[in-house]
Amino acid sequence: MDVASKALQKTLVVSPERQQEADSDRITVQRVQAGEVAAFDALILKYRERVLGLIYNMTSNREDAADLTQDAFIKAFQSIHRFQAQSSFFTWLYRIAVNSTLSHLRKAKLRTFFSFEKITDEDKTAQLVNQLTDKKGADRDLFIRELQEKLNEAMMKLSIKHRTVVTLFEIEGSSHEEIAEIMDCSVGTVRSRLHYAKQLLQAELQRYMNP
Repeated sequence: MDVASKALQKTLVVSPERQQEADSDRITVQRVQAGEVAAFDALILKYRERVLGLIYNMTSNREDAADLTQDAFIKAFQSIHRFQAQSSFFTWLYRIAVNSTLSHLRKAKLRTFFSFEKITDEDKTAQLVNQLTDKKGADRDLFIRELQEKLNEAMMKLSIKHRTVVTLFEIEGSSHEEIAEIMDCSVGTVRSRLHYAKQLLQAELQRYMNP
């Protein structure tokens, strides 16, 4: 099995850093629930870009992503008293954002695209590209554009739910358990959807993974 296949088959676990993040968020949410409404601004500042990135990767539309991000935070604020800390705030917020976006996509009957636009040398997503190629500069940019086109074609063949699972796992770095909570399904369903999506992506990217 080559390194690209291994990268596509990674399984993430909850890190101590993410647990610390969840504990910090829980305290902030408790402040909001106690009437300190302004404390919610800290959660918006902390997660806006991540939620925007998630939704953009699901819709491939900047205006829709911005509107749906705002909608997700409004819904989260309106429902904040129902948050019982049974999951992390991050997971709870992502579930609201994903559900709103899935509803939007179904109503609009949009076809969505997987995007590598957020890739930087520090981005976790860049690890996959770095394992697929050692090209630099203009050659690397050309390679990413070609890979973008191939991924778009492959992702078009997946259902909205399959594309969402891939986005959460590969781009957002969510674990199987977190995705299951966000999408309100079993961990087995998450793994099944990822397995199907990865098989298709691996087939589409065969020439890139076997230079």
